[in-house]
Amino acid sequence: MSPQTSPVFEDIAEFLAQLPEMTPLMGLDLGDKTIGVAVCDVFRSIATPRETIRRKKFGVDAARLEALIADNNVGGLVLGLPRNMDGSEGPRCQSTRAFARNFTARLDIPVLFWDERLSTVAAERALLEADASRKRRAQVIDHVAASYILQGALDRLAHIRAEET
Repeated sequence: MSPQTSPVFEDIAEFLAQLPEMTPLMGLDLGDKTIGVAVCDVFRSIATPRETIRRKKFGVDAARLEALIADNNVGGLVLGLPRNMDGSEGPRCQSTRAFARNFTARLDIPVLFWDERLSTVAAERALLEADASRKRRAQVIDHVAASYILQGALDRLAHIRAEET
């Protein structure tokens, strides 16, 4: 695969077929001002919130993500696709798709779009239940949402693996 043809998938089974064995995945919650980052273990079972990147410009953001990918030996990205509640796609989806195209032109890594509807709501609810202060919630909400996105994909991957055995 050359960087110009790095695959971007909507089908998780096709994505799985492209992943190197025993490599973690990285989940991204792409916002206008921040990028939430989560990483899983090599067995692809548990997503862990990692950090929130304050967005600057694409090149700077991409360089930080590339460093995180290299540091964690990441084999694929799960990128939250912010569909509208009716399933349609608006400007935020177009922006996310453009980010994926631009990023895979730089780095040869499979990318899966994952429906992220309500991931931020779930993250907010979990943080409220944990009695996190408003300030703390603001600091961590994006990478907690990224972990919800990644965990949803991991749960689906586990289901696919169970069906294969």
